[in-house]
Amino acid sequence: MRVTVLGCSGSVTGPDSPASGYLLTAPDAPPLVIDFGGGVLGSLQRFADPGSVSVLLSHLHADHCLDLPGLFVWRRYHPNPPKGKAIMYGPADTLVRVGAASAEIGGEVDDFTDIFDVFPWADGEPVQFGSLTVTPTRVAHPPESYGLRIEDTAGTVLAYSGDTGICDAVVELARDADVFLCEASWTHMPGHRPPDLHLSGTEAGQIAARAGVKELLLTHIPPWTSREDVIAEAKSAFDGPVHAVVAGENIDL
Repeated sequence: MRVTVLGCSGSVTGPDSPASGYLLTAPDAPPLVIDFGGGVLGSLQRFADPGSVSVLLSHLHADHCLDLPGLFVWRRYHPNPPKGKAIMYGPADTLVRVGAASAEIGGEVDDFTDIFDVFPWADGEPVQFGSLTVTPTRVAHPPESYGLRIEDTAGTVLAYSGDTGICDAVVELARDADVFLCEASWTHMPGHRPPDLHLSGTEAGQIAARAGVKELLLTHIPPWTSREDVIAEAKSAFDGPVHAVVAGENIDL
């Protein structure tokens, strides 16, 4: 399988990257976009037909879903619109929350079930997309939030933390993964970080070590956080390969 980083800037769009979005492709599987934050639709057009993708949402903070109204326009008004509906998985209130963002009038909700079949995640229950099995795990972040574990038929595993604070659930999510794509929004010092919100580079490295992953890829680093410091922290806690992803990068598993 291949992961293409459409955007990896944490919390907001950055000068060099859209917010969170990752294109996942594999033989005998439909193209999937994991998260759809600001700027992701533009980036996606470089790598795939936006009308061909289905969408997996880790949670509904703005930086993970608010380019979806643009995708709705693409699917509805493109001169050669895609046939049939795409699939979307997300938290239980995805239809209402994303529909409100796409509505033409304040207080209304755009019913986008004309272009997407929308399903809620169920913690720990796998979903099949052709050759890929996606298993959501509830993680420690203020709204209903999930990390995703994706496995192909050869047993290759990509684990994606989503947004999370440190918790046992994200360790189990990443257990023995070939690649762990993990958020690292903060440096570890100073230590006044709110609990159950985000990870430091140190914590991302600690989780990778506890889970026994083969490779740690850091993401969701905000423009105000030092990438170099986060990378150094993660390397101090994890002995395996560590890399901070950049927009436009391909990762082959």
